[in-house]
Amino acid sequence: MKRIGDRKDGALIRDLDGMHFITPVIYPNRCDNEAFISEIVDLSKTDEYLKRKNADNPDYKYNLFQIIVTAILKVVYLRPKMNRFIVSKRFYQRNYLSASFVIKKEFSDKGEEALAFLYAKEDDNIDTIHEAIKKEVKSGRSNKKDSSTASMDVFNKIPRFISYFVIWIITLLDKRGKVPHFLIASDPYYSSVVLTNLGSIKLHSGYHHLTNWGTNSLFCAIGEKKKRPFYEDDGSYEMKDSVDLGLTIDERLADGYYYSKSVKLLKVLIENPELLEEPLSREIDLSKY
Repeated sequence: MKRIGDRKDGALIRDLDGMHFITPVIYPNRCDNEAFISEIVDLSKTDEYLKRKNADNPDYKYNLFQIIVTAILKVVYLRPKMNRFIVSKRFYQRNYLSASFVIKKEFSDKGEEALAFLYAKEDDNIDTIHEAIKKEVKSGRSNKKDSSTASMDVFNKIPRFISYFVIWIITLLDKRGKVPHFLIASDPYYSSVVLTNLGSIKLHSGYHHLTNWGTNSLFCAIGEKKKRPFYEDDGSYEMKDSVDLGLTIDERLADGYYYSKSVKLLKVLIENPELLEEPLSREIDLSKY
């Protein structure tokens, strides 16, 4: 039930401790409170899992990106502080679970981009997320424009002084959670997590900033898959397929222990993707890994 102070996209958190109440007052901007975490993931089991999933040659193959999207959505569901955001110095718990990413229509310098936005439910798993991504990619590579891109095109066509004024009004509405849905329906910065698959364009992962616009507080950059040595305590090593992830988070939302456990869960899920066949809501016992 919506209460006074709640937004349409999130519930106001009213039982904060003193430190978390003061922190956004002293440090009000999301971009000033970024923490960056880099993680390397062993893909040995993941590669074998993908071979099994694609053995029947589905028309749209399962891939590493889909596994990472599903894994991070499960982390955000099971670790609810990862789905919080701060706007106007107040903490909110987002009332939906979502992921967004950019779709390149054509891999060329002139290739256009489309915005993809998908909502997830507690009973989703790798198979339903696979289908949702398939639909988003198909739509994104069609001639149809997503609503947010279409809205931006309108602002670009009207006189500058009018568009500047309208955008100023929209930024005020953004702080109050009142931006019309058609303007932000596919805006990645209103999602639980934004992902960018840099590996698809042969780049390493790295830092990507957050924004003060919108509500997004978690960004995941996925690097190129490659062989690298994994060392044992005795100094021996084995060359394995791996991927590096770059995670940018709003450090005001939780403490380091909470983030550490969340990142460990993400790594476990990617390295053991059979766990993603269970619903997002199914708990994982990290003590087993």
